[in-house]
Amino acid sequence: MKKKNLTSFCLILICFLLFNLFACTTKVHAQDLMEGIKANEVERVTLSENFISSQKDFAIELLKKSYLQKQNQNTLISPLSIVVALAMVANGADGETKEQMLKVLGNSLTMEELNHNLYSYVTSLPSDDKQKLNVANSIWLKEDPLFSVEEAFLQTNADYYKASAYYAPFNNQTVKDINNWVKNKTDRMIDKVIDKIPEETIAYLVNALLFEGAWTRTYERSQVSNGTFTAINGEKKSVKMMKSSEYGFVQTTNATGVVKPYKGNAYSFVALLPNESIEFNSFIESLNSKEVANAIKNRYSNTVITRIPKFEYDYSIELKEILVDMGMGLAFNPNFANFSKLGHYENGNIFIGNVLHKTSIKVAEKGTKAGAVTVISMDKATSVEPGEIKYVYLDRPFVYMIINNESSLPIFIGCVTNIN
Repeated sequence: MKKKNLTSFCLILICFLLFNLFACTTKVHAQDLMEGIKANEVERVTLSENFISSQKDFAIELLKKSYLQKQNQNTLISPLSIVVALAMVANGADGETKEQMLKVLGNSLTMEELNHNLYSYVTSLPSDDKQKLNVANSIWLKEDPLFSVEEAFLQTNADYYKASAYYAPFNNQTVKDINNWVKNKTDRMIDKVIDKIPEETIAYLVNALLFEGAWTRTYERSQVSNGTFTAINGEKKSVKMMKSSEYGFVQTTNATGVVKPYKGNAYSFVALLPNESIEFNSFIESLNSKEVANAIKNRYSNTVITRIPKFEYDYSIELKEILVDMGMGLAFNPNFANFSKLGHYENGNIFIGNVLHKTSIKVAEKGTKAGAVTVISMDKATSVEPGEIKYVYLDRPFVYMIINNESSLPIFIGCVTNIN
């Protein structure tokens, strides 16, 4: 009996030790890089007119191009999430790569001006029990002996964007860590942003944003009734319509609209309805950031009877082609991107692999809840394996040039036919 008990105990002990050994080798926790980095205090600045107009232009342009990419589908982007994520990356850019990014993100503001304006804008946005707006940022770096990150890059993003930073093995556990971080920061509205990590990816920069606002006047049951929504393809859809009276009427050349406030009056829901004579795709193409901004700013105080359908959906889009088209091509170029201020990879160059944007929204009787995440992957372009070795001995007459690298034009050109 004792022998049986001893054998059972030994088996249990062995299983316990094997379990712990397996757990220790498979469960990997990301290393927090912010332990030695403390965010410095940043003073708010008055938002510049250049910054404000550039963000309006950026938002409308992104909407147009996102819709065009998935035409006739529901579209939802968060320009704030996208611009913050890209600004964090731009803090690691230099040279013409940096100039292109700044031109797209801030109408050629300096990097310091863009950082200051974004910090001042984000930190001034109200968030309380009536209206919630959470913005969070994180940086994930691959544990790779060939990859080194610049501390100044981490410091700047800690100062202006309160970005946490982690070293991680970029395995299945890292996938779970990033997805769990996003799920937590978006209150489960977005629970997954990556399925696996490609071998060439050495860093992720992630922004997560959550908005939750209750209507100033929530809808009573009597204000919600069955209605019909005509889809872009002409199909009739049965929906729940929410009816109310509002006091903000908007009018543009091609549309009329309504402004419906949330509690606290810091945020509003704005809807623009194209005139019946305007085809929807044409309306999207005609959108002008200045006209829309002026129409909302100068809205009329007329009573507006409005019906808003209850709706909710998820949306995702890859922004690489859009951002290249907007003028940020160098950042995605494996050979010529310059992210030397972010870090260095010994066997190749660092560039943006992709920009993934995911959103989710729910509009109902009590208010609106929306989440967004922008994930930017930084990839490595490894050096080409050496081919056959070639030899060039300048032991007979030859031509030579001194060229400008950017244009490849010769500054000097000559030939050597004789050496005294």
